[in-house]
Formats: sequence, structure tokens, C-alpha cells
Amino acid sequence: LKFIFGPSAVPALDLVDQRSVTRVRSPSGRTLYQVLGSSGKLYTCYSSCHFCTCPAFGFSVLQKNESLLCKHILAVYLSQAMGACQELAVTEEQLTNILLAEEEDEG
Repeated sequence: LKFIFGPSAVPALDLVDQRSVTRVRSPSGRTLYQVLGSSGKLYTCYSSCHFCTCPAFGFSVLQKNESLLCKHILAVYLSQAMGACQELAVTEEQLTNILLAEEEDEG
């Protein structure tokens, strides 16, 4: 993994070991992932479109094009493959509030 994903591999595996990845699912089937980062901040990841709200994703992946993904997205993919995701069922309103909270953090 380290050969393919570089420096993101070991921190991502640590996040999986700490069970830091939660799949959030609404009754309509909309799904997102929340990853509790090593800094204690909660990041929202969308595996369907390969996106994370962390600063490293914005800088290293989107701006600099130095990496394919951040450790949070890799942790999501590894957790999915290993069946190690926490599960959280929410209402549509709760999911909307999660998404709106992310938008406020960015704005």
C-alpha cells in the first residue's frame, strides 16, 4: 500500500485501526462518510465522487496534483474493503444538517 499510496498509507491504516470511519446513510439511500482525523476534527468524505473536505485534499490533490487522495479517503476505501466502517442511520433532515454544517465551515 505504501508503494502505491505513498505517505498516506500508514496514517490511513491508523485511522482504520482506530475505527475512525463512519458511514452515514439516510432512508433515501444517500451515503457519505465521516472520518475523525488525527487532529480530532471530523471530515466529510464522498467515495462516490472521490472528495474529502480536509485541507490536505484541497491542497495536495486538487491544487498541486501531487497525490491521488488524502489519508481520509484512503481510510474510507480501506474500511469499506475490510468491513470496518461504523454505521450511522440518520434522517434526511439530519443528513441535510451535516451537509450544511460542512458548507458553513468552508464559507
